Amino acid sequence: MAKAQLKTKRVRWTKAYRIISSIFPPIDLFEDTSDPEDWELLASLEAKSNPRIVEVIGQLSLVPPERRVSGPGALYVMAPFTHVSPNWAGRFHDGTFGAYYAANKAETALAETMHHRSAIYRASKEVSGWFSQYRELIGKVDHSFHDLTEREDYTDCLAPDNYVASQSLARDLRQQGSDGILYPSVRHEDGLCIAAFWPDVIGVPMQARHFAYHFNGEFIDMYRDETSGEVFKIIL
Repeated sequence: MAKAQLKTKRVRWTKAYRIISSIFPPIDLFEDTSDPEDWELLASLEAKSNPRIVEVIGQLSLVPPERRVSGPGALYVMAPFTHVSPNWAGRFHDGTFGAYYAANKAETALAETMHHRSAIYRASKEVSGWFSQYRELIGKVDHSFHDLTEREDYTDCLAPDNYVASQSLARDLRQQGSDGILYPSVRHEDGLCIAAFWPDVIGVPMQARHFAYHFNGEFIDMYRDETSGEVFKIIL
């Protein structure tokens, strides 16, 4: 049976949570108040004295000027779209284009990132211990996204560890003009997530708490809130 067309749903979250690694450097160009249409020219001029600027900024051409965001905090939104690679593909992006993922609950964002970081640590044969490299971003969302939350005919797009169907759906929707996808979290029951396809559909977030994840050699079994010092054990 063919799948029915997805409908869009307005997502209004006063708090949208995202957790990222703290190792990424700031990108001053995105913070600047200059016109986004001039960024390629500014980057070219800056590259004459700083050859690494292109590596830091990423591929600006992947985001049309009219869909870019600028000002304080803009780097957090722009980076997922200008730093893309097939090695960094995810559920709803395949590495030829980026996506900004966020959740409606802090617990959901934690669960999602812990799952993926555990896989990375296992693959790289990291020794057990604390990894203090994460920061919480909190923004707002008020936009319409294609809705997967109540579609049993799209369960293949929510497969725990197979992204073939979900990436194909994302490519098709994006080419048709979609701004992103709303979907139930695969890692946290009752949590909701969005995968936004363009920077301008996301409210620029503010940095909040810092976290440390503890890897026990197999998976992340604890995390520490670096703001309060509290340690929380993960119950699987």
